Amino acid sequence: MADVILETKGLTKHYGGVHALEGADFLLHKGEHVAIMGDNGAGKSTFVRQITGVEQRTSGDIIFDGKPVHFSGPIDAREAGIETVFQTLALADDLDVPDNLFLGREITKWNWLGPFRVLDYKAMREATIEGLQRTAVKIPNIRNTIQNMSGGQRQCVAIARTATFASKLTIMDEPTAALGVQETEQVENIIRTLKEAGEPLILVSHNMRQVMDLMDRIVVFRRGRIVADLRKEETDGQDIVAYITGAKTQPQFEGAA
Repeated sequence: MADVILETKGLTKHYGGVHALEGADFLLHKGEHVAIMGDNGAGKSTFVRQITGVEQRTSGDIIFDGKPVHFSGPIDAREAGIETVFQTLALADDLDVPDNLFLGREITKWNWLGPFRVLDYKAMREATIEGLQRTAVKIPNIRNTIQNMSGGQRQCVAIARTATFASKLTIMDEPTAALGVQETEQVENIIRTLKEAGEPLILVSHNMRQVMDLMDRIVVFRRGRIVADLRKEETDGQDIVAYITGAKTQPQFEGAA
């Protein structure tokens, strides 16, 4: 299918005798925003870790942008076009915004010096400003170090990092879990901006209001398996909770819980 950006077939992850993820079949279309929901330990983060190469899958297939992939680590996934905002944010507190955005992929100049490289700070600052503008993120001073920023600003920097580069897919793992109302609103505005730009997104979230406001589709995990795949307009919060708790299972997933 030409409009599919990500597909998993039978994606499985075992930790010894623990089956953290079992037979996950998942589709994400280009431009689509999909929420992944489920209780703690349901397999949501395990699923994301397999897609992004943080962990190696036990079995199953991942097809990204029309090609089978097997990422050896997060850098491989990033180079393929998957940008991820993890719960830990993965930011360097002692560095400023441009240095964080380009950490591990710095722009250099005077590359004719053989093994020696000179960082092009001007180019990185300009690209940082463009990335912030693209996501409507407002950082008063990009030369400020991360340790001197609020939780919301840190989260926005992590998200802006995904927009600074030519990503084909953005994944956000609980991006507003520890944020206040205003900071959450700013992150949600970034998600809307990505939607308007036609960029696909996977959102791992416990926030029902957020999911129903922002997502096109909701995929529910329970005990390491997908138990429901719901169109937003065909479901509601009570219905989703029933799938999360196991009180209800879609016919095509019967036996998965």
